[in-house]
Amino acid sequence: MILLTGATGTVGRLVARRLSGVAPLRLLSRDPGRAAALAGPRDEVAGGDFDDRSSLDRALKGVRSALLVTSDPLAPAHDERFLAAARAAGVRHVVKLSALAVTDPGATDLITTWQRHNEQLLRGSALLWTLLRPRAFMTNTLGWARSVREEGVVRAQNGSATNATVDPRDIAEVAARALLETDAHAGRAHALTGPEAMSAVRQTEILGEVLRRPLRFVELTEDEARRRLLTRLPAPVADALVESAARGRAGAKNRVDPTTAHLLGHPARCYRDWVREHVPVFRG
Repeated sequence: MILLTGATGTVGRLVARRLSGVAPLRLLSRDPGRAAALAGPRDEVAGGDFDDRSSLDRALKGVRSALLVTSDPLAPAHDERFLAAARAAGVRHVVKLSALAVTDPGATDLITTWQRHNEQLLRGSALLWTLLRPRAFMTNTLGWARSVREEGVVRAQNGSATNATVDPRDIAEVAARALLETDAHAGRAHALTGPEAMSAVRQTEILGEVLRRPLRFVELTEDEARRRLLTRLPAPVADALVESAARGRAGAKNRVDPTTAHLLGHPARCYRDWVREHVPVFRG
């Protein structure tokens, strides 16, 4: 049995799609109804929460491999609680979604420090482990969809800074392989990037070319970017993202790593292809 946490999230739902019908699969979610909509006819759905140890114990019963996705740096006990339950349940292998920033000694923001600590917990857990370290998701640009539809405008900070963003489908494909092929991936940390480091300005140009309409890029100041983040995130998390963006401006996120293509046996998916498959979202 394979357990997926974060089963309704960006990566988790794609992993579920890849593994459904391939291996016995259980989806863990705080919202079992949403998870059930993603589940195949032979998949199981478990309601549970990282704050509820008994729900983790139930969900992990009979599990041999698990995908661990946590998303709240203000709840640092989540990984520790899950790993304790996994050990008690006899889980063999945990595949952890982390972030490539953990390899940068200059990255000391809240989110990266939290992920670095989570990796240390897993490495010291006595479980077999695999770390997935992606760069920023191409899907993050879905946040531009409304302004593109309504105004023909993209607003972002550090428009000229480049980032080797990755398609979440590539992350999910690597995750699925790691969950199925423990011996080939245990003890490995995979750096996952796209095929090209690209700026927000260039992404805006590609969006316009695919949509066949002129788009305008508007540079946000750091204060403007932070105010926008504060409308949906707690202040410590918003501050961490602003700090991370400053590192991107200094070139910390532009290295393209060949690992994704090597693991998949095909080139990493590019941003233009990602946009083509999401045209309806940007057109409305």
